[in-house]
Amino acid sequence: MPHAVRYSEHGGIDVLRVEDVPRPVPGHGEVLVQVRAAGINPGEAAIREGAFAQQWPSAFPSGQGSDLAGVVAEVGAGVDEIQVGDEVIGFVHTRSSQAEFVVAEAGNLTPKPADVPWEVAGALFVAGTTAYAAVRATHVREPDTLVVSGAAGGVGSLVVQLAKLTGATVVGIASEANHAWLREHDVVPVAYGEGLEDRIREVTGGKVDAFIDTFGNGYVDLALRLGVYTGRIDTVIDFAAAQKYNVKTDGNSAAASADVVRDLAALVDKGLLEVPIAATYPLALVQDAYRELEQRHTRGKIVLTS
Repeated sequence: MPHAVRYSEHGGIDVLRVEDVPRPVPGHGEVLVQVRAAGINPGEAAIREGAFAQQWPSAFPSGQGSDLAGVVAEVGAGVDEIQVGDEVIGFVHTRSSQAEFVVAEAGNLTPKPADVPWEVAGALFVAGTTAYAAVRATHVREPDTLVVSGAAGGVGSLVVQLAKLTGATVVGIASEANHAWLREHDVVPVAYGEGLEDRIREVTGGKVDAFIDTFGNGYVDLALRLGVYTGRIDTVIDFAAAQKYNVKTDGNSAAASADVVRDLAALVDKGLLEVPIAATYPLALVQDAYRELEQRHTRGKIVLTS
C-alpha cells in the first residue's frame, strides 16, 4: 500500500506518522499524482500543534502538506488537458501532499519545466506564492527601499529575489552565515540582534519605503519605528501585530493559483529565481525534516522526497 504522513492528535513532532493508506482515486476534474517531492512549511507545523485550531481545524486522522511535484498516474473524468505521464507542479488544499500519491484538482496543476529539479518544483507553491503576494501587497518598485526579515529563509529568500526584479533596493535581515548568499543576489545584508534598527538606518540612509516580515518576533514594530506606512508593511506570520496595527497579511492564500506557480516556475527555468534547498529527506524521515525546519535557521526550503 502507498504511504502518507498522518497525525491523529495535535502535538509536537512525535505525533507524526508515516502510515499505509489506500491508493487514492481521482474524481471528476481530479488527477492522481505520484509525488516526487513535497515541500514542508512552518505553517503546517503550527496547524499540527493546534496553534490555528479555530481558524483551520484538523479532522483526525489528518494528512499534511500543500506543495507537490510529481508524475500524473491517473486522470479522472472530465480531465482533458492533462495526460498520464505528465510531469506537474501544483498544490492541494486538503492537507495531503506529503504522501506517495495525492489527488489534486486538475486546475491546481501546471506543467513542470524539464530543467527544473524535482526538489525545487516540490518546494515552490507555498513559499513562492507567499513571496509573490507579499511583494505585490507592498507595491515595491524602483526606486523603493524594501527591508525583509528572515531574508534567507524559505519565503524570505524568494521575497528578496522577486523584489530585486522590480528594481527596488533590498535590505535583508539574516544571520551572518547567510550574508554572502544575499550579496550574491544583490541584496544588502544586515545582521539581526541588538542594534539592528541603527544598522538599518545606516545602510538605508534612513529611507525605508516598505517592509516584509517573514519571521515575526517584533519586526512589525520595527517597521513602524522605521517610519514605514502601515499600508506598505506585510507580515506573513505575525497576525497579532497585523491586527493591532492594521498592517497587511497577504500571503499564500492571496496568490494561490496554478497561474502564479507557472510564472514562478518559468522564472526558475530562466535562471531568474533561485529556490535554495537546505535539505531533502525521504518521506519516512518526516519527523527529522520538521525537526530541522523548526530550528528556523535553514537557508531556503526543506523537502520530502518519495
